[in-house]
This record gives sequence, structure tokens and C-alpha cells, in this order.
Amino acid sequence: MWGRALSIAAVLLVAGCSSLPSLNPFDWWGNEPVKLPELPNISNAVPMRSVWQSSVGGAGASVFFPAVVAGQVYAASQEGGITQIDAQTGRQIWRIAAGSKLSGGVGADADLVVAGTVDGEVMAFSSKDGALRWRTRVSSEMLAAPVVAGDMVIVRSSDSRVFALDARDGRRRWVYQRSAGSLSIRSPAGLVVQRGYAYAGFSGGKLVAIALSNGGVRWESTVALPKGSTELERVTDVVGLPWLSEREVCAVAFQGRVACFDINTGAALWAREMSSFSGLQADARYLFVSDDKGAVHALDRSTGTSVWKQEALARRNLTTPLALGNDVVVSDIQGNVHLLSRDTGALTGRFATDGSGIAAAPIPLVSGFLVQTRNGNLYALALR
Repeated sequence: MWGRALSIAAVLLVAGCSSLPSLNPFDWWGNEPVKLPELPNISNAVPMRSVWQSSVGGAGASVFFPAVVAGQVYAASQEGGITQIDAQTGRQIWRIAAGSKLSGGVGADADLVVAGTVDGEVMAFSSKDGALRWRTRVSSEMLAAPVVAGDMVIVRSSDSRVFALDARDGRRRWVYQRSAGSLSIRSPAGLVVQRGYAYAGFSGGKLVAIALSNGGVRWESTVALPKGSTELERVTDVVGLPWLSEREVCAVAFQGRVACFDINTGAALWAREMSSFSGLQADARYLFVSDDKGAVHALDRSTGTSVWKQEALARRNLTTPLALGNDVVVSDIQGNVHLLSRDTGALTGRFATDGSGIAAAPIPLVSGFLVQTRNGNLYALALR
């Protein structure tokens, strides 16, 4: 009960005529409101080493997601810096100043790098040298990274709209819009594109499959229904990125449930009570979730049955887990990177970064993974 009360009290309520009031669990990352429990000692810890480190600029109150494409890392900062880095060596290839404050990080493919501003402008740059290709405006700020999908750039604004822009010139192709609740979490809930559809979660616990061809809805399903007597208790937003396989799509909601659905029809496969600020990920067998109290869960992907629960990282605002072979990686409010056993949940390793907090999920590399801290340091880490 105390863990939930602390999480709710720590978020920031923002009101305004141009955007919905929102709860922001990420505004206090790196500013611990209470003394956190000591981390347990780890016997025979799995060694984690830094392959390279690079500074790209601080995140401020935003959560910045780097992109890894074709052996290159693209990362951004709140003040407008965008950097391309060789993923293997950490060598900086180019760095530009976008000229505007950015939010949410970058999306990229082999040709284009795209970022969104706090004022709702989408800016696209050449991945070769960072030259500006085009800029266009959407309805509001983007909290999550854009997605470059073939000849389109898909962006999600903070007012529950999804825009499809032409990758060549930024021209608007279609807009998907839905009404949002009177109160929502200010979180970097993004979208995932696969086989002609974009999958995104929204306030009110809804998960939607949107056709890339025209913005039409293929299906809409309910991850969780709002419940409670107050407006705050009824906040039930799908958070993080949906997780997709060939046959299923899974998502988790704050103050709601974790659930999986048939990817073709949206029919519910299973659901169970759970609340998260960050999101989920999976591998061939398990679904991994960081809940809002700081516990990491492994669930059977086919049934939702609990396999293990690790509670030693309580109140640390954990990132979405990353499944990495026999290991699971999560990061926390103090900039620690934690390694867990994929099969038992036991803590098996730890790496301390710069202490400023990590909010974006770890990103896999060819060998190891990448994290970006609130102070703007990138760490490429390898195991063993």
C-alpha cells in the first residue's frame, strides 16, 4: 500500500487548455523523495563491462529513447542535440543542433532520422550527415520516439492522435484520433509497426490496431477497464510499447491488467491484474513486466501464469525489462543496471552508471545492450 501511495504522490499533475491533465511518473527520476532500501549483495555476480560510453546531452523531464539501426546509434537530448555513433566502437560520426527543444528520442532507418519537439514539430534529417530533410507540425508534443516505417513516418502526439507522414517530404497522409480521459499519465507510450499495422495503447485501457494504408481501425480491444470512485483511481492508461509476435500482441496498463490478444482479430487470449508505469517485453517463453511498486514479474506467455516475482528492487521506478538470452535486464532511478536470471528471477549482476537515473528501456546490441541516462550518457554494456 505504501509503495502505491508513494508512486502516486510522486507524480506531477499538469493542467492546461491545450493538453489533458496528466500524471508524470518520470518527472522525479533521479530526485529520490525518500531513502531507498539498500540493494542486496550479489554473490558470484555475472560481470558486466562497459564497451564504450558517450555523452549526448541531458534529458530534462523527458524520457529519451536512442535508436539502433544498421550498426549505428542515434540519440538525442532535450536541448536539441542529435548524435550518430558507431554502435560497435562508440565513435561519434556526426552531431547536429536541431535548433529546438526535443522530447521522446529519435526514430530512424538506414536513410532517415526523425525527432519530435516539445512544440509538436516533427523534424527529419539525413542519416548520412544529419542534414535537415523536412519539418512539419502535428497537434502537440511527442513523448515517444517516432517510427520510420518504409515510406512513412508514424508519430504519436500527447493528445492521443497518431499521424502518418510521408517520409519524403513530411506531408500528412492520415490522422487517427480518439478521445482521451480527463486525467492521464504523462508517459512515453509509443507504438509498434508490423506487417502493415501500427499497434498502440491509449487511456481508458484500450489497445488498437491501425492500418498503415489509411489510418482505419482493424480492431480495438480492452486491456483493462477503469475502476474506482475518484478520477485518480480511474486512470487506466496502457503504458510503454505493446509487445508483438507473429500470433499475439500483449500490453499492460497502469492500475489495470496485463493482457495478450490475437494479433489478427484482437480476441483476448488471457489477462491478469497488474499495474505498471513502464511496460513489458517477452521472449519465446516468458512475458516480463516491471510493476509500479518495483517488482519484476515473469509470466508464462501462453497462459499468464506467474513463473517468478523479484521484489528486491522495490520503489526504484524500474524500466521495461529487456530479455537477453538467459538474462533479463532492468535499470532504475539511481542509474543502476540490474541483471536477473531469466528462469528464476534471482539477481545475478549489477552495473552502476552515472547515478542520474535511467527511464528508457535497455536496447539490445549485437553484443550486449545500450542504456541512456537522464544526464545524457550512453553506455554500451556487455555480459561476461
